[in-house]
Amino acid sequence: MLNNKTVLITGGTGSFGKKFIETILDRYPEVKKIIIYSRDELKQSVIKQKYPTYDFPQLRFFIGDVRDKERMTQACEGVDVIIHAAAIKQVDTAEYNPTECIRTNIDGAENVIHAALACGVKNVVALSTDKACAPINLYGATKLASDKLFAAANNIRGSKEIKFSVVRYGNVMGSRGSVIPFFIDKKKEGVLPITHEEMTRFNISLQDGVNMVMYAIENHLGGEIFVPKIPSYKITDIAEAIAPECKTRVVGIRPGEKLHEEMITDTDSLNTIDLGKYYAILPSVSFAYAEEEFIAHHKAIKVPFGFKYNSGTNTEWETVDSLRDLIIEHVDASFKV
Repeated sequence: MLNNKTVLITGGTGSFGKKFIETILDRYPEVKKIIIYSRDELKQSVIKQKYPTYDFPQLRFFIGDVRDKERMTQACEGVDVIIHAAAIKQVDTAEYNPTECIRTNIDGAENVIHAALACGVKNVVALSTDKACAPINLYGATKLASDKLFAAANNIRGSKEIKFSVVRYGNVMGSRGSVIPFFIDKKKEGVLPITHEEMTRFNISLQDGVNMVMYAIENHLGGEIFVPKIPSYKITDIAEAIAPECKTRVVGIRPGEKLHEEMITDTDSLNTIDLGKYYAILPSVSFAYAEEEFIAHHKAIKVPFGFKYNSGTNTEWETVDSLRDLIIEHVDASFKV
């Protein structure tokens, strides 16, 4: 799929970008070029040390910001596939710096779309978040706007052979700023601060997130928001899995935070199909394809009327034991209770 292709990853120095690079090099050794596009010179240098030019001549490093339309267009020249992972992601950072979040997450998304259209890119897959579903914080609102921009981009492609789609998933296990590394660090203090005893979250490994993007590249028709079928966990089970000897202290839900996360609302279900391993929310306005064409292409079925996908009412759950196994596998191989 990606052999002899040029792939560009915006925000390519983040957790997702690093795992995506590793996966491409492993699965597609004949990839023509991988362009890591980000504004962080230090993180790029760290990746360069891991993948030196004499062993990995297919890697390219572009310093640039998705806010810069001209630089974005320059980086997209000759590119076949774009993975758009760049974003301001921290909920509290977005609330305190709203204009900066809008410029990166919304204006940046628009720049990626226009650069892709101008440069003859064939496939574009943008990363989203469960917080974009019925958003209550600015980060989620900007990512919902971004999702809508990428879905609608299929309606302005004209005769160009290009497809835009989105992947949306929950908390990535062990990613920067997430709860597991936070609790592991806090373990030595003897007390774990938890926001609410009833809080739940969806859980996905970084590799499964990358696999989902690969699936989207290979199978998307254009306009879909792909959603994985993944388990939930209780925040109290995470605390028990990491530090059963520690006390917990309830500190309250932070501004802009939900008790349970959603990825598909009951209103979204009107446009949602079941692909087997994933769901796909179809665009509410599509001039490119009818719903029947999406269903036939994906060999899918419509979800039941009123269906919704919520971390609190999920039918699949991680246990304390399964969480410990996953922490060892995906976060810290040396982890011990």
